[in-house]
Amino acid sequence: MSKPFTPRKSIVKLDAGAPRPSRIRREPPPPPREQRAPQPFPSEHEVWVVVIGVILFALAITVIIVGVSEYTK
Repeated sequence: MSKPFTPRKSIVKLDAGAPRPSRIRREPPPPPREQRAPQPFPSEHEVWVVVIGVILFALAITVIIVGVSEYTK
């Protein structure tokens, strides 16, 4: 049978008196930032450019997948 554990160090008493104030020095918070004007919605041209780009990317990925599958048949 093993012996009970007896630590060699004494136990620290945490509630020995009044709590000490924090010694961390913090800088005051920065001043508030200026409010920016809201940005307008993207134009119709930009929306169409994005849509066409996504479609072309999907088409390219599809062509690559079909090509690889035909090659490895």
